Amino acid sequence: MPTILIIEDEAKMRRLLELNLGEDGFKTLSAGDVETGLKLLASEPVHLVLTDLKLPGMSGLDFLQTAKQQNPALPIVVMTAFGSVETAVEAMKAGASDYVLKPFSLAEIRMVVRKELDHSRLREENRSLREELGQKYSHPNLVARSPKMQEVLATVERVAPTNSTVLLGGESGVGKDLIAHVIHEKSRRASGPFVKINSTAIPENLLESELFGYERGAFTGAVTSKPGKFELADKGTLFLDEIGDVPPATQVKLLRVLQEREFERLGGTRTVKVDVRLLAATNRDLRAALEQGTFREDLYYRLNVVPIDIAPLRERKEDIPDLANLFLARFAKDSGREIRGLTPAAMQLLIGHYWPGNVRELQNVIERACALAAGPELDVTDMQLDSPRNRPAANGDRFLPDGMTLDQWEDEMIRESLKRANGNKSQAARLLGLSRNALRYRLSKIGIEDNEG
Repeated sequence: MPTILIIEDEAKMRRLLELNLGEDGFKTLSAGDVETGLKLLASEPVHLVLTDLKLPGMSGLDFLQTAKQQNPALPIVVMTAFGSVETAVEAMKAGASDYVLKPFSLAEIRMVVRKELDHSRLREENRSLREELGQKYSHPNLVARSPKMQEVLATVERVAPTNSTVLLGGESGVGKDLIAHVIHEKSRRASGPFVKINSTAIPENLLESELFGYERGAFTGAVTSKPGKFELADKGTLFLDEIGDVPPATQVKLLRVLQEREFERLGGTRTVKVDVRLLAATNRDLRAALEQGTFREDLYYRLNVVPIDIAPLRERKEDIPDLANLFLARFAKDSGREIRGLTPAAMQLLIGHYWPGNVRELQNVIERACALAAGPELDVTDMQLDSPRNRPAANGDRFLPDGMTLDQWEDEMIRESLKRANGNKSQAARLLGLSRNALRYRLSKIGIEDNEG
């Protein structure tokens, strides 16, 4: 069984944690201060650390920073009695896996420990992910021929059986909702409900009542009580799309549900407890939203337990032929017409397109082509692509490739320079005629880490 290191200066609390976790079969080591904790960490294999933040001598935050330098993969859960979210968020930024606020129940500690050990196992398995990609992962109605989609499915296979919160990222139209369905279908909750809600499709003043429900008389027109999506998803999965657009007031209630698994309906006083796994998706850069102050840091860290980023279609063109044929079979059958396939020229046209609307745009193009096709095969003339190639340029030849904006073209040039420089950031900056700091700024905009000194 895993070994857990407990660092807590209150002897009674330390002993209580030892006994409680020992009953679950865990081996425990304990220390009353950071110095002793670091010695134990160096002398025995430890799988998880549970540490207070306020300790004599060095603080729990000092321990966290030192331990993470020695073993970045070690899960560390911090305990704090301050009730200060800012302190907990500071610890999360320093590398803590999770935090609990004192006073807490022993059941909560057990749940957090099991969850973090589960996450640790997932992270360890994902280290060998690329080596295992020779194994092909598949799922009905999901095309994953490209290495990037194989990587997504490999992560899905690992995370689906757990109860971990998953944050799906990617541009509009890449298929985040389909991946969410796959995670649910492969989970232990597959027999339970799968409930989806899109925060942008509901007016801001109604979103809270949709999520948490309301009691009769909570507002004008509330003539009966109504359960919210969280109650409807009990024992199942709730997929919250466009999480980045949830208003701040609702973010607070979401955080409470993730932490305590309970809430009150709008206008109600009865506490409702639920067992729901949350999957969230966004096409926004939540890190930028953090900097702008429109998204809560503590909620971000609760959501971003297992991030899965889905590449845009232009970065996984190996999937285009299979996707096109999948949509063709579906829409040809719906139209009642016998369409055998696409001509080679039509397929090359699709592969060469930039696809700003991603898979959703490809689906629409094939559906329209099936409806208007003149022959038994879809040809170039049947493809009506929503890009500048089908519209006359007002001022002569275009400067940019078809379907690309200036920002997208700049991003592609940065990626190409890194490819030619074999990942060397300084050389890539010289190729682009930029200073090292200017390239660092552009890398941060497109989400590429710059780890060079």
